[in-house]
Amino acid sequence: MKVVIIGGDAAGMSAAMQMIRNSEGNKVITLERGEIYSYGQCGLPYVIGGEVDSTDDLIARTPETFREKYGIDARVLHEVTRVDCDHKIVHGVDHSSGEEFEERYDRLLVATGADPIMPPWEGKHLDGIFPLKTIPDAEVIIEDLNKDVQDVVIIGGGYIGLEMAENLISIGKKVRIIDRGAQLAKIFDEEMGELVHEEAKRNGIELSLGDSVEGFEGKDRVECVVTDKGRYPADQVLVAVGVTPNTSFLEDTGIYKSYNDAIQVNGFMETSIMDIYAAGDCATQYHRIKERHDYIPLGTHANKQGQIAGLNIVNEHKSFHGIVGTSILKFFILTLGRTGISSREAEQEGIPYKTVTIKSTHAAGYYSKEGTMDVKLIYHEKNRKLLGGQIIGKEGVDKRIDVLATALYHHMSVDQLIELDLAYAPPYNSVWDPVQQAARKAK
Repeated sequence: MKVVIIGGDAAGMSAAMQMIRNSEGNKVITLERGEIYSYGQCGLPYVIGGEVDSTDDLIARTPETFREKYGIDARVLHEVTRVDCDHKIVHGVDHSSGEEFEERYDRLLVATGADPIMPPWEGKHLDGIFPLKTIPDAEVIIEDLNKDVQDVVIIGGGYIGLEMAENLISIGKKVRIIDRGAQLAKIFDEEMGELVHEEAKRNGIELSLGDSVEGFEGKDRVECVVTDKGRYPADQVLVAVGVTPNTSFLEDTGIYKSYNDAIQVNGFMETSIMDIYAAGDCATQYHRIKERHDYIPLGTHANKQGQIAGLNIVNEHKSFHGIVGTSILKFFILTLGRTGISSREAEQEGIPYKTVTIKSTHAAGYYSKEGTMDVKLIYHEKNRKLLGGQIIGKEGVDKRIDVLATALYHHMSVDQLIELDLAYAPPYNSVWDPVQQAARKAK
């Protein structure tokens, strides 16, 4: 069997490795439009901030490794532009030669990820305006930062925006975050978002919230960001307003896509077209709490979906049981963790809910009063099933968020949280863990 995979990063190469490990005699071809395979995109802000020495440290395996060690025909600079589902042929351009190519397949996996959104702002062509999604993006930003850049404006207050703000502050830059919404980190509820605002201001970040960007000014290089509320000087601009699934090349295939152009897949990573699979940031994920398909593009999901797709392509049947929406972020001395759905999402989904919020410590109170954390639980008003959790604090957030994520996966109630046998010793916990303290106060 001949399998073609479009995309050489997390989902695509997780699938390729599963095929190699679980079957024999198949020809696996991977087509990557860039030159780099299998790297950790989430580490890019930390290379820019100097916490990670080099972009080379983010690369798990090179194309040469896939070719020589695993026998995968890993091609670079091969961009697919069209898929002919009727004849099972992918068409594209080899950017190393400029020539067009076509490749037949028996089964196809689309693992093309997502592209950063760049709105059609006036002046977006000016030098010094960048997205951050790939290693080449990071390397260009690092080079540009050395051109006497002092004032950096970040457009977007999501995860990438916050991580970049922290790392730019750490290397001595002045940072302003502009967001058209009233809150940073909008995946958190409003009162939790206020903790993020306080930490940003404490570290000297200027916030322009509720500002809508209209364009950029400058002769050849950006000098100013213009919004509906003002003009802000900028030596460099980072655009981090979100991503869009890279699926436009499938326009004429009839493959069913979701509202945001993510490819709709079932639990086996199958699309609506026979023998075509999809995984990762270009595909949907089933949300176990919302009980519907959603789109939350994260590396954890991409690797899992890729693994599932690879097994099913070689007839090792396994299904993907979905996500609960877990994520975590370091922001200066704070850790921001969340899982499940927020109060805002519960309202949007029409789910009756209640909440409980407490302030606690990560360790026994008599051992340490420094590691305070704010804990919020969202639960179903009628059956008391846990719907979500948000924790912001200095230490121990990751441990508690993972407990809540596990509870959500298994549809536990807030009352069952109290019954969990969680680890206790004064340096690590109170007799009642903070999530249990919150659960005990759930009315």
